[in-house]
Amino acid sequence: MPAPPTADDLRAALDRTDTSMTDAGVPSVVVARVHRITAAIRDTIPRLDALGAGSPLAYSVMATATDYLPEAVGGYLRLPRRFADTRPVDAGKTSLMVLVDQLDLLGRTMDEVFDAVCRDDAIALVAHGRFLAEKFGPAGTPALTVGADVPIPPPPGSALTPPEAIQAPVGLASPEAIEAPAASANPLDLDTPPDPAGPR
Repeated sequence: MPAPPTADDLRAALDRTDTSMTDAGVPSVVVARVHRITAAIRDTIPRLDALGAGSPLAYSVMATATDYLPEAVGGYLRLPRRFADTRPVDAGKTSLMVLVDQLDLLGRTMDEVFDAVCRDDAIALVAHGRFLAEKFGPAGTPALTVGADVPIPPPPGSALTPPEAIQAPVGLASPEAIEAPAASANPLDLDTPPDPAGPR
């Protein structure tokens, strides 16, 4: 029984598939889907060792990189573009449409595999976050909230200070302390010239 492919073997297979997409005759819908699949596999490769060689998820990744994807792309590339893109071959679908369906299926599968292999680490991260929240959150050690209950007086003149509580600056009289000028004896408040004969 042959040994399973190594990480380097998988990357080499992906490189060959990506290189085959440089042909100017390959439609962009194919190129985009192939690159989506190879990118998902490259992101998953570093975690394959944690899954183990006997894992169904690991097998799906290895088989897609070395067999499923190259075979699907190769079968399309071996056909003349005019035939592959215009002649119905399966239930009214052209070879191009059949390939796109296969690539969509492989892309969804590889995305699901990547999510699955990362989920354990994500769950561990969430659990650690809850631990930190319990230890250092609002209900945690009082040392982290020293002074939190001490009220801070608002600055004078702020919206929180009543106007009557505001004191005038030192050296200035408050508005209430300023006396109004005495009323004039002349109701018309006119300057009366002195009587030449003197006061009577």
